[in-house]
Amino acid sequence: MNGNNDMGPTAAGAGARACPTSLVGLIDAAGTQHAYAGTSARIVSLVPSLTELLFDLGLGDQLVGRTGFCVHPRDAVRTVPKVGGTKDVRIERVRALSPTHVLVNMDENRRETVEELAAFVPNIIVTHPGTPLDNLALFHLLGGVFGAERAALQLGEDLRAALAEASALRTEVPDEAVLYLIWREPWMTVARDTYIAATLAAVGWHTLPEVAGGETGAARYPAFTWDAPWLLGVERVLLSTEPYRFRDAHIGEVAGLAGRPAALVDGEMVSWYGSRAARGVRWLCALRRSLAVGA
Repeated sequence: MNGNNDMGPTAAGAGARACPTSLVGLIDAAGTQHAYAGTSARIVSLVPSLTELLFDLGLGDQLVGRTGFCVHPRDAVRTVPKVGGTKDVRIERVRALSPTHVLVNMDENRRETVEELAAFVPNIIVTHPGTPLDNLALFHLLGGVFGAERAALQLGEDLRAALAEASALRTEVPDEAVLYLIWREPWMTVARDTYIAATLAAVGWHTLPEVAGGETGAARYPAFTWDAPWLLGVERVLLSTEPYRFRDAHIGEVAGLAGRPAALVDGEMVSWYGSRAARGVRWLCALRRSLAVGA
């Protein structure tokens, strides 16, 4: 899981390329220290959110490969060669592009794929944001490595402002316990330690059940049945448009099963990190306000 972005390279990143003032902290989620690469980098992104982020950092001209799920910004990515999917990367296609850097994510890409790529790609940058706030470190990392520090700072300021708006909203609208649906037959939701749950919590929506995927025997995306006792604590059901394509037609069915109000949610606004994070938080704030008024 991982939206339409019309900013492109001219909005946040154009003209913002600069040599780094500091290389301190350019450490990825795997603990690897990365050196400054600047305009010499040839980048393959295996993560849709990171592909969008590269364009918003003004780095689109250095992107030489992406997955078929990297669909934003729509017009810009069409000219970038595809290298398969996030889970089924075509290794030889990547090799043919001669990348200096490949961007991956712990949740979205397979360890075996990363190990195979590491045999011929000089730099593998591993990412794993767990909360919206973690995007600040992500901006710093990619902005620092690829010489887009100013654009990274702008994205960070925008994210801080969006999170401040979310914090203010929670003083106006009471928090709610929600069920966030990502799949149907079997019905599936998200654990508390996912990026999705953290994004929802930022605007005052706390996911049930209260489980973490890191707990023994727990799943990050648990299946459930409608007779589960914890469902009694749910106040609202949110139906995500991805990975399952929930639509308006499903709202009545789910509301009947849960005995609670239900609403459709743009899954990209909740699950995509990177430059989508600030817009996602603001979108959720607006949705919370509208549902509160409707209630």
